[in-house]
Amino acid sequence: MNPSSEAVSSANPPAFWPSVWEALRGSHQDYTAGNLNRAILLLAIPMVLEMVLESLFAVVDVFWVGRLGANAVATVGITESMLALVFAVGMGLSLSTTAMVARRTGEKDPEDAAISAVQAIALGLMISLGLGIPTGIFAPQLLRAMGASPDIVAVGSGYARIALGGCGAIIMLFLNNAIFRGAGDAAIAMRLLWVSNIINLILDPCLIFGLGPFPRLGVTGAALATFTGRSIGVLYQFYRLLKGTERIHVLTRHLRLNLEVLWRLLRVSLTGILQFTIANASWIGLVRIISLFGASAVAGYTVAIRIVIFFILPSWGLSNAAATLVGQNLGAGHPDRSEQAVWRTGLYNMIFLGTIGVFFFLFATPILRLFVHDPAVVSIGATCLRIFSCGNIAYAYVMVLLQAFNGAGDTVTPTYVNFFGFWVLEIPLAWLLAVHTRLQWEGVLVAFVCAECVVALVSLVLFRRGKWKVQKI
Repeated sequence: MNPSSEAVSSANPPAFWPSVWEALRGSHQDYTAGNLNRAILLLAIPMVLEMVLESLFAVVDVFWVGRLGANAVATVGITESMLALVFAVGMGLSLSTTAMVARRTGEKDPEDAAISAVQAIALGLMISLGLGIPTGIFAPQLLRAMGASPDIVAVGSGYARIALGGCGAIIMLFLNNAIFRGAGDAAIAMRLLWVSNIINLILDPCLIFGLGPFPRLGVTGAALATFTGRSIGVLYQFYRLLKGTERIHVLTRHLRLNLEVLWRLLRVSLTGILQFTIANASWIGLVRIISLFGASAVAGYTVAIRIVIFFILPSWGLSNAAATLVGQNLGAGHPDRSEQAVWRTGLYNMIFLGTIGVFFFLFATPILRLFVHDPAVVSIGATCLRIFSCGNIAYAYVMVLLQAFNGAGDTVTPTYVNFFGFWVLEIPLAWLLAVHTRLQWEGVLVAFVCAECVVALVSLVLFRRGKWKVQKI
């Protein structure tokens, strides 16, 4: 760290609770200077809450759908495993967008930051149409290909059509919030998800059970409620970008294609999308193996993974804070401050997820009973939670380290790491343990934990080499 930056960092920051309030209200400080712990706090609080709100979509859906039976829950699980590819696209676009907007913001260039944001939105809209139309049309066939029984296909085709056909709302919600995060406007991204979640919370039981004037749509209603909430959130995002913030403002003159910027963004996004596709597609492989053991196994796994996601997504908030700090500080010429931000964020994430892991291990069964009442599903889901909790420390550092690479614009390194960890190691090991040992479906979860631990170690070694500090974007 250069002397001037270190001197500023050592200054006494404001008290904790005033900083928390500032983070919720929206901070406009320069994250390339000043106390580093305060910078992490101001970025992490709204980003963590943003991810909590994103995870509420999954938890609220499974809470209500769990009352419709194992086939309905299995429908959600199988469809969500396919949506993992959509999330991969959204996250790949988002990480490159965050990196580019953060770098321009760190360089004190709001004009190019706005241009980058518009190119990202154009790219997102094109990909949304390309994915949503075919997957919505062929949703029932995709369910069958994933091993769904005829009963599950009959119950879940409507859910899958809306969830997969409306995947553009997921992509654009991720992408637009990535613009705000890269610019340092994390509180705005958080508030946008409040809007989406309130709508989803209201519509979910109404559309599933037919309350009041609403039709009874069953599990299909859950998909429609989530799609409606996310879509309204996307419209509000566009409004805020055009209205402008203190950090980024899209003006009429920016609403045009800039092929040079678009190409740079696409180049980084392609490896980013590939990176998350490799990681998220492995979830499809895991669900496909688990489906060999029946609807109860898929349902128990689905509920458990929704609960895990609810607690892990806040950790992604911390990781996103690290990515923003890396991008902005590299743009400002402070690579050592970027590295220090990653180590500190990783430590905080490890403490958080370690505590969550202990909680899961001790209270797995009561947690599952909040969502489902089928004894077989509760038993399987509780076992899933306990096994997942064994890898929480590894998850904590994997998230932060890989997002640090992405924040620097190095999307290639995490892509290689994910391919090795999830496809060379995890999927073959899951098949071996599930099919050729007595572990059965539990073997899939053991393989997942082993793969995450290996990925964490490899990421740590590569990060310490420091090549990400000289990445151009």
